[in-house]
Amino acid sequence: MKLSENWLREWVNPSAGIEEIAARLIMGGLELEIEPAVDTLPDKVVVGRIISAEKHPQADRLQVCSVDVGDGEPRQIVCGAPNARAGLHAPCALVGARLPGGMEITAAKLRGVESYGMLCSAQELALSDRSDGLLELDAGAKPGQPITDYLNLQDNILDLEITPNRGDCLSALGLARDVAALFDVNMKRPTLPPAVVVGDQRLRVDVEDPATCPTYSGRIITKINPKARTPDWMRERLRRSGLRCIHPVVDITNYVMLELGQPLHAFDREKLGSSICVRRAKPGEQITVLTGEQLTLDNGELLITDDNGPIALAGVMGGRDSGVTDATTAIFLESACFAPTAIVGTARRHKLTSDASYRYERGVDPALHRTGIDRASQLIADICGGEVHPIAQAGRTQPEPVTIRLRHARLNQLLGHTIPAKDVEALLARLGITTRNEIGDAWMARIPSHRYDLRIEVDLIEEVARLYGYDNIPGKPYLAAIAPARSAEAQRPLATARDTLAARGWQEIVSLAFAEPEMQTTLNPDDTAVPLDNPIADPLSVMRTTLWAGMIPAWLHNRQRQVSRIRLFETGVCFALDNGEVVETLRVGGLAAGSAFPEQWGQPERPTDFFDIKADVESLFGRASAEYRFEAAEHPALHPGRSARIRRGDNVVGWAGELHPRIVQELDLPEAPLVFELDWAGLANIDVPHPEALSEFPSSRRDLAVVVDEAVSAAQLVDGARAAGGPLLQKAWVFDIYRGENVGKSSKSVALGLIFNDRSRTLTVEEIDAATASITEALARDLGAVIRQ
Repeated sequence: MKLSENWLREWVNPSAGIEEIAARLIMGGLELEIEPAVDTLPDKVVVGRIISAEKHPQADRLQVCSVDVGDGEPRQIVCGAPNARAGLHAPCALVGARLPGGMEITAAKLRGVESYGMLCSAQELALSDRSDGLLELDAGAKPGQPITDYLNLQDNILDLEITPNRGDCLSALGLARDVAALFDVNMKRPTLPPAVVVGDQRLRVDVEDPATCPTYSGRIITKINPKARTPDWMRERLRRSGLRCIHPVVDITNYVMLELGQPLHAFDREKLGSSICVRRAKPGEQITVLTGEQLTLDNGELLITDDNGPIALAGVMGGRDSGVTDATTAIFLESACFAPTAIVGTARRHKLTSDASYRYERGVDPALHRTGIDRASQLIADICGGEVHPIAQAGRTQPEPVTIRLRHARLNQLLGHTIPAKDVEALLARLGITTRNEIGDAWMARIPSHRYDLRIEVDLIEEVARLYGYDNIPGKPYLAAIAPARSAEAQRPLATARDTLAARGWQEIVSLAFAEPEMQTTLNPDDTAVPLDNPIADPLSVMRTTLWAGMIPAWLHNRQRQVSRIRLFETGVCFALDNGEVVETLRVGGLAAGSAFPEQWGQPERPTDFFDIKADVESLFGRASAEYRFEAAEHPALHPGRSARIRRGDNVVGWAGELHPRIVQELDLPEAPLVFELDWAGLANIDVPHPEALSEFPSSRRDLAVVVDEAVSAAQLVDGARAAGGPLLQKAWVFDIYRGENVGKSSKSVALGLIFNDRSRTLTVEEIDAATASITEALARDLGAVIRQ
């Protein structure tokens, strides 16, 4: 929400600058930034009145205007704006003026006619990003008055980020209440006279479910002037709040919403029936809203209806067929309080955004509806004319009172600081919270109707701390003795994986748990994704089933910023549907792209390959690395010849490999990255290490070179050697692979290193040779291995 400083000071004016007010609000829990109403104030720009506008003798699109600038000497100004006409008031830049964009105004000759100044548009004064003509001012504007004074441009704008629990601050009134409480000053409530009722027309109003709409009010206003114009002071306040002017009646409803926090809506009376009803939508019911979109309602959305059907999506947006137009002369003005639970999600579900739904979802003061409708009625009567008729209302006239018991001892305990009882009462009184003393050093606090966020004792304690000042609460060491929990040695914390990958040059990311369904189906077609009822954005409509769905966009984002070599990893939960149940799996995933090493002189540059990422994955196995094995297998997202399934015993714990060329093409990726993903449950458990003494007897090594078919993996050879070597074989590994003419085109030579040892004695040559022969025979029998000659 954006709000003018000058507007705020009409409600509360502490003796503090805007920077101090902002700092106090930030410490009070509201995020905000300050920006000027205009970056550069225009100099020598005044209100001008066009006395006459004649056609330029040499140009069809130009007019020669005589402009009154208040000094008794009309200026001749050549103007090309289509709305320039006699009697119009508009900003006039005099000779010597400097505009916000840096333009200097000088006397000039345009197509042979002298021009002494310039009539300005809103864009030229930096009041708008674009404009179609001159900035039209009220007919009562005084020629010669500096435009900075007339439009009150010496102002600042407070750009606030209101947290969901503080919907009461979404107005000038609400923010003024908080400023008054924080500075302990009185509010200057402007006089808001009630509208004078002169007619007797009413519509019957009904609410089917008071739980969804505690109160609904409406009134008819007739004989409105359709040619009325929104005054400049209101236009400027709306502009500084980020709202554009639409129609005087609509502008007034927006203005009252910004001023008091009460959303309002105006219907064209001639387009309505004889009664209004607030009810839930029937399945399949449809409504066309003001944006022109036709919505089909299947989730019991709250509707405003008349005798003929829906006329508005309650608390979100009005219907197109009942909206106010330039020809409207009679309206039905709505002011209601809708329950946040009845409105929340409706706007997002139908991809609509409105200031009304933003407020109703956070809670609107149920006691404000009469004040809001009276304020808007009076403004409409003042600006548009018309006759105001009585209010028709359904529901409660007063909200249900809310009381909370607050214990002084509990307050001091939670804050770790003693605040005297009289100070607590004074602080709460600043917020309009009345207290009554209770037995046991406690109070019964009555909560104002606008504070939806105060419902339990700790809420009140937080308010006391906020107003008392967090800076005034001294820091103290916590006195409780907390015994640190001992972690099981056989259970590794997830932090070990993060530390390991970070130490190996990987960077951790945190991506959203939401994913694009198309990308996710491409990456992981086997798992069923969990759909979202109210996605935060159209593309992110399902929960992720794989971490790769967030890593690929993160990689592309960095690559677009000239980061060519990248190592990203993430730890997070993935979600999938299994027989209607949501299954959550904690995983560790990574993506690598670019060169294998940073640019350097020590070795030539080469791209990252499968074995680079395999080494990093193996580092995650820790001392249990012998329990894992990589086996060639196909994954729908991975290159069929450059991927591996990772097993721990009989359980599959993850995958690693290069992204499939088909997916690289479908996603239009610049290259094929290397990726891995592991289930943390398959890595977390690890055997407790048991110390063993070194053997007192010497070990013996034998090297064995065998020729096998290309399809035989090194892991198969090592597993076969370990199985056949018996208890004497302590270690087996591959230390060389040779391919060439000497071993045939479809074969390869693999060299195995074998270590033999016995802890009770020195092995004889015969025992070692027998074990080696046993391994040779097993490899020949099971894998077709032949000793290389």
